[in-house]
Amino acid sequence: MARLPRLLAAVAAAVGLACTPALAPAASASTGSATASTAAGSSTSSTVAPSTTGGALGPNVYVFSPSMAQSTIQATLDAIAAQQVPNQFGTERYALLFEPGTYGSTADPLVFQVGYYTSVAGLGQNPSDTTIVGQVDTFNQCTDGVQTQCYALENFWRSLSNLSITAAGGSGCTANTEFWAVSQAAPMRRVEVDGNVTLMDYCDGSPDYASGGFIADSSFTGGTVVNGSQQQYITRNSDLDGWSNGVWNQVFCGDPGAPAQSFASNSGDSGGPAPYTTLATCPTTREEPYLYTDSAGNYQVFVPSVQTNSSGPSWANGSTPGYSLPLSKFFIVLQSTTVAQINAALLRGKDLLYTPGVYDVPSTIHVLWPDTKIVGLGFPTLIPTYGNVTMDTTPVPGINISGLIFDAGPITSPALLDLSGLPGLAGLKAYTSDPTSIDDVFFRVGGATAGSVKTAFVDDASDSIIDDVWSWRADHGAGAGTWTGDTADTGARIGGDDVTAYGLAVEHYQKYETVWTGQHGTVIFFQNENPYEVPDQAAWMASPTQDGYPAFYIPRNVTSFQGYGMGIYSYFDQGVPIENAMAFQVPDSPGVQFHDLLTVFLNGSGGIQSVINGTGAAVSSTFGGPSDVVSYP
Repeated sequence: MARLPRLLAAVAAAVGLACTPALAPAASASTGSATASTAAGSSTSSTVAPSTTGGALGPNVYVFSPSMAQSTIQATLDAIAAQQVPNQFGTERYALLFEPGTYGSTADPLVFQVGYYTSVAGLGQNPSDTTIVGQVDTFNQCTDGVQTQCYALENFWRSLSNLSITAAGGSGCTANTEFWAVSQAAPMRRVEVDGNVTLMDYCDGSPDYASGGFIADSSFTGGTVVNGSQQQYITRNSDLDGWSNGVWNQVFCGDPGAPAQSFASNSGDSGGPAPYTTLATCPTTREEPYLYTDSAGNYQVFVPSVQTNSSGPSWANGSTPGYSLPLSKFFIVLQSTTVAQINAALLRGKDLLYTPGVYDVPSTIHVLWPDTKIVGLGFPTLIPTYGNVTMDTTPVPGINISGLIFDAGPITSPALLDLSGLPGLAGLKAYTSDPTSIDDVFFRVGGATAGSVKTAFVDDASDSIIDDVWSWRADHGAGAGTWTGDTADTGARIGGDDVTAYGLAVEHYQKYETVWTGQHGTVIFFQNENPYEVPDQAAWMASPTQDGYPAFYIPRNVTSFQGYGMGIYSYFDQGVPIENAMAFQVPDSPGVQFHDLLTVFLNGSGGIQSVINGTGAAVSSTFGGPSDVVSYP
């Protein structure tokens, strides 16, 4: 995402929020020390001692119980936050797990921040089993020291799930409000919030930009969700008590209480109706597997069932439908584990639970059997070291991969994750009733470590579900900033039939960024930025006569597709007038349909000449957009 995107002054006026400054970050409570080199070449000093409570779940898993002294819990959380809030490209990873019970009180709330590579989750079977009275916050980052460059545009790679929050604590502007000011790769799942919620930080300086979040299977009561400066967002299967503001692209799917459909030409920040895309139900969903403790205190992984035409949280009328797997069914992957050991465990029919850490992967991990579950705690990060595919699967149903980061390695790989498929499998009951799903899986080319790949994510698995995937060729960090650094053609290629995607973001790749070749596909929310550092027009041509590459491309043989709430932006930063002929290039077929498309000129030079197939106004420095197409064809 653009680090300093262009927002019209009308956005700030529309948000209309003026508050006192936020609290300063919590002070570190040192519990030990160690030093680890970051992948970007700098270092960060760790102030966090290895966990003694995670046990088999790894040294960087912290398990809290209501019987622990709150001062001890607070000190540990503050120490981790002090290290991780600024640690964008570090190698430290943490999972913070709360056993069922209540933490904090109105008189003494538990308030803490969530930084990079930190997952916070309750260990109950349902969100209401674990309650935090207080705040679990993510705030702006201020880069100039005087609070005039404060935003959440780079608040990535963190999560909050499977617990309840009763908003309390804080002071002044932050009082009694849950702040979750994040952008991509920062999901909120199975969370119940009672009280005020904001998805931007309007307290800690300005301009407060935030860009691209994901909420699923959640419930909000006691106050309107303040969306504010969030440029785009997807919320699905969640109960809402109201939603305020919208900038360019707000998508709702199966959300009781969501705003009514309201997407019109030049909407949002140019004074028109708010840019809301609202679907009453979600076509096919399967919630992410999650870790919990049963009544005997044993760890289990719960696997939710598939739902069709769903609305509201899966747990609204009781426990989420599905089944449990004992932890003994899982092979626990530690940083000392070899790929040979992993593949041997998969061959024996084991599932995988990755503990927090960064993993070199010198040969491909092969997922072989139906219903294999691969669960990541604390954003485990996998890096291929010899130009290999990091992980692939056979064309069987029921595979789930969740909570992982796939980084490109130093030698060009053909792909990072490759989900295999075979023609003719789509629609078979074995696949529709037990679909493969990919949840909260993120791909990076550069940023943390320089790398290269041809196509980051390949999904040829028919009937599969893509649920919150961000494929990012880095615009900052290691290897970023030049056209020859961190090379990668395509961020996602979807070849399976009947694939459904919610919250798909693909950014900065160098050719066709997203290629969708499968029939009967559905995308509900898409986000893209064209590559920044194109050196000249000749280096970026889809054909001798077509300027640039469409960010979303469907070839002519596809006859059926539905897309909802899809935005593509430009920021060509080399001072050269780079043009993209069209953001979307698709067949002119009555079965290929798009709803609520837009383009935006963020900054820089050049622009996008049309939204889709030559239709839709150009965006450039003279008209920044949004340029909207309500329906196509």
